[in-house]
Amino acid sequence: MLQTALHFSHTLLKESIAEGDTVVDATMGNGNDTVFLAELVGPNGIVYAFDVQEQALTNTTKKLTEAGLSDHVQLFHQGHETIETTLTKETTVAAAIFNLGYLPKSDKQIITTPNTTKQALEALLLRLKNKGRIILVVYYGHTGGEAELAFVQDYCQALPQESYSVLTYQFINQRNNPPILFCIEKK
Repeated sequence: MLQTALHFSHTLLKESIAEGDTVVDATMGNGNDTVFLAELVGPNGIVYAFDVQEQALTNTTKKLTEAGLSDHVQLFHQGHETIETTLTKETTVAAAIFNLGYLPKSDKQIITTPNTTKQALEALLLRLKNKGRIILVVYYGHTGGEAELAFVQDYCQALPQESYSVLTYQFINQRNNPPILFCIEKK
């Protein structure tokens, strides 16, 4: 059976993350990916997770505490566009994940934007190790979503093939704008 974008994102992350790695959850949301990343990097790794909404931090903190994974996760109540100034230039990142759109069961007016996503991508690409991956799961069925999808597609297509491999994964016969996954791998 074909994997959903969410499940495929986890498959791609498992392949590129080892215990002890440093990773980024650029949009922590309800904390599911943050917990998943914390499990993958283990107690010797570190997860940096970002979100602009207080509810995201509350939800993520609760999940991390319940799973006993809080010790090696740093949560930032700020947008992913601040990765450049939050992580040192020497930080090497094995992987990062974005879920672009809005926080489920929250204010649909608070969304990710092409500008902030571009800033985050540029900061992460500078820190991404060889064979490292950046996953973008783009939810685009809301006002502003189509613009962000177009940006991500154009940005990814413009990355030089000598340095990066990029794939896209999507279902093309489903209703209700199923998310589209992009994976950038540094060569």
